[in-house]
Amino acid sequence: MMYNYIKLADDTQIAHSNILEDQTVQVSIERPIDGGFCSATCFLPQCQWRSIEGFTASDLDYFTEIVRSSAPLIYRLAREVSLSDQ
Repeated sequence: MMYNYIKLADDTQIAHSNILEDQTVQVSIERPIDGGFCSATCFLPQCQWRSIEGFTASDLDYFTEIVRSSAPLIYRLAREVSLSDQ
């Protein structure tokens, strides 16, 4: 399950998972565009990007900074939802 983390001024939505079995957290990013969405998935703590559609390298650099700087808070929130799911 994904949980909303933040919505940016350009309507880009960032959401996170609970803590997964391998101790990673999935961070998903979506931005609405005409007829669909740009999307990308990042896995913490390595900040490995996967399934990138529509975002530029510059976009990913920007999102990497957001995700890395927010990683402690994202992990805390993911841990809280993991505990509440038990």
